[in-house]
Amino acid sequence: MSSVFAKVLKVHQWVYENSGGWVGHRVLFGNPTLLLRTVGRKTGQARTSALTYGRDGADYLVTASNGGSPRPPGWLANVKAKPECEIQIGRRKVPVVARPTYPDDSDYARRFAIVDKVNKGRYSAYQKMTKRPIPVVVLTPAGQSR
Repeated sequence: MSSVFAKVLKVHQWVYENSGGWVGHRVLFGNPTLLLRTVGRKTGQARTSALTYGRDGADYLVTASNGGSPRPPGWLANVKAKPECEIQIGRRKVPVVARPTYPDDSDYARRFAIVDKVNKGRYSAYQKMTKRPIPVVVLTPAGQSR
């Protein structure tokens, strides 16, 4: 990921957080964006990541693409260690349970297609840049049956 794009993402996330969600839900390329709040698995500190998402029924879908990097984003290890986390969509905060899915999951291809379409094919391009399978993380609102 270019350093300019990384800086744009950081500014976007800062605006989203500091506006209380008033600004940021659809700023970046017009894509719907949520804030994923996790707890650092090593530090125990609160972490926030702005991520493009898709919807699959009641579930929210995000990808652990890390811009096609060979390494997954840090937030993926955090949700694996502690799946109970929170998302913010606009001004609304929702407790969720995160579940990474991979190509061996029967719903993976369908879910990947949903988030790839929302992100205008960028995830397919990212997948071509890395050998690791890019997980689709399913964020299910707490209390919803699975």
